[in-house]
Amino acid sequence: MRAFFLLLPLLLLACGTASQETHSLSPEAFAARLHEPGAQLIDVRSPGEFNGGHLANATNLDQNAGQVQAYAGSLDKSKPVLLYCASGRRSAAAREFLIGQGFNDVVDLQGGIHAWTAAGKPLGN
Repeated sequence: MRAFFLLLPLLLLACGTASQETHSLSPEAFAARLHEPGAQLIDVRSPGEFNGGHLANATNLDQNAGQVQAYAGSLDKSKPVLLYCASGRRSAAAREFLIGQGFNDVVDLQGGIHAWTAAGKPLGN
């Protein structure tokens, strides 16, 4: 019984990591999802960051300014929502919010736009 309680935290961490990995995609997997019909690509960085370079066809909704929360109602819950930011923190927070609002297919770019450009993926400015 004692062994179970010692292993329980590790099991919980493993489950949390698996769940996060399911919703956070590598640049390659994220790029593949961009071509899905109706995919809604959202850049959750600030307008200044967005203007410095972004993925083609992205809509800018600044997570820190509350725009994701304010405009969630204008997104289609029946279509995929693909989120990204600079490093993955803001997009993960936006993802969790949207899932809480009833969106079923919400993913974010693991490592953000930094990982995207490091993988040699193009920006659409």
